[in-house]
Amino acid sequence: MSLPDQVIINLCPTGMVPRRAKVPDVPITPDEIAKDVRRCYEAGAGMVHLHAREDDEEPTWSAQRFTDIVDAVVTLTPDIVLVVTTSGRNWSELDKRAASLTVDNLARPEMASLTLGSMNFVSGPSVNSPETIEGLARAMQERDIVPELEIFDIGMVNYANYLISRGILKPPYYLNILFGSIGTAEVSAANAAAVLSSLPQPSTWAFAGIGRFQLAANSLALSLGGHVRVGLEDNPYLDWKTKEPTTNPRLVERIVRIAREMGREPATPQQVREIIGLPQVVRT
Repeated sequence: MSLPDQVIINLCPTGMVPRRAKVPDVPITPDEIAKDVRRCYEAGAGMVHLHAREDDEEPTWSAQRFTDIVDAVVTLTPDIVLVVTTSGRNWSELDKRAASLTVDNLARPEMASLTLGSMNFVSGPSVNSPETIEGLARAMQERDIVPELEIFDIGMVNYANYLISRGILKPPYYLNILFGSIGTAEVSAANAAAVLSSLPQPSTWAFAGIGRFQLAANSLALSLGGHVRVGLEDNPYLDWKTKEPTTNPRLVERIVRIAREMGREPATPQQVREIIGLPQVVRT
């Protein structure tokens, strides 16, 4: 099997959980996020998965805060592929979860996360009811936003195929497969094979790893011809033995180095759009 020439580096810089007390370099404010995204873009990231935080580090669903972040990001990095979260980890109301989809000032989201089932994290449950999943999918369709399908186990792939059969999900299909969260699929060859063999076709897929499993999941994806999600949202350390805090640029630089050793170059934002099947975007 020959590997694709390019690999999509999907940066997840902030998330909802990391706090500066334990992750000192997690970006929080719009300016901090924008500067971190720019550094990671220069290192090889072609797309960014954005969460919003208030200045006190608390997660927020505020459309205005998402607008401020997106505007700051595209001011410094105009061509990056923009993805916003619709996470239900801290709130379940559909209108709050869909607020990020309404951003439309200097730029609008091209993609948005859509988690295809409920699960338990260490800190508590993330509830994604069928009604909420379908409501978010329809809201994305109305705005021509492509779902970034988040998969934590084989059942969520099965649910993706079910939604496709009902016309609720439509191409192009981009799936982030996240391994290593307690209560969901661990990183293993068997789990990877089970998930990949069930994906809708054609589709573009990436592996992410939670915590200590980020590097293993990313490396497995590279070797199988897939793409990667990397960043402080998922993993605060470069080395889990020493547990020395790291930064988003260092995490991106490491996976780019490994990819290049395997003959794969980081995809530019234009190449990311071509690979996934997104319309090309020109921002000034």
